[in-house]
Amino acid sequence: MTTKVEPKALRHVGYIVDGNRRWAKKHGIPTYEGHLAGYNALHEVVKASFNQGAEYVSAYIFSTENWKRSESEVKNLMGLVLRLLKSDLHIFMDNNIRLRVLGSPEKVDTKIIEAIKDAEALTANNTGGTLGICFNYGGQLEIVDAVKQIIKSGIKAVDITPAMIDDNLYVPEIPPLDLLVRTGGEQRLSNFMLWRAAYSELLFLDKLWPDMTKDDVTDILKEYNKRHRRFGG
Repeated sequence: MTTKVEPKALRHVGYIVDGNRRWAKKHGIPTYEGHLAGYNALHEVVKASFNQGAEYVSAYIFSTENWKRSESEVKNLMGLVLRLLKSDLHIFMDNNIRLRVLGSPEKVDTKIIEAIKDAEALTANNTGGTLGICFNYGGQLEIVDAVKQIIKSGIKAVDITPAMIDDNLYVPEIPPLDLLVRTGGEQRLSNFMLWRAAYSELLFLDKLWPDMTKDDVTDILKEYNKRHRRFGG
């Protein structure tokens, strides 16, 4: 049985879900099977994170750079996104989870954009936690888009403040990251939530994403509870 860890002022944990393709190669199976295994792991990790007390969970599932992958791989990934937003949407309702999607609509098929709108509307009143899916997302682009919105509103450059950037990010209600977790053994941010990660604790795991379980979430939060966050002080 998993023991609940009481988080230390943990509101928002973000996951860079890395290692699906390497997991598939390791097991001698098609790349899609690795993404499917990662998709299943995402459900378990997200639910465990909320059960452990997080209010917000973000997952980096498709970056603005991922369009460079093969046409077949991108098509399969889009299929999983639609599955999340449509046929598996009941999982959000069953677990009282609200869904928000962060990213640019550029290049995204209209049927996915409509599915995002429908899923966000259907789950809007759920209170068990907010899942932020970073889809067609880039941290630098998010900041650029925020600045563009500020300029459009008529604010002069000299008057722009960090608080204004906060208010114009994608889904601004989602707070700064307290903890950023990356699986797969790589130690970089890869353009994930650059603004919100400014004072985040960072945790890099060697485990490939499809191997993640709810027990790993317990270990992650135990590690977080050991950290002393100084915020520059």
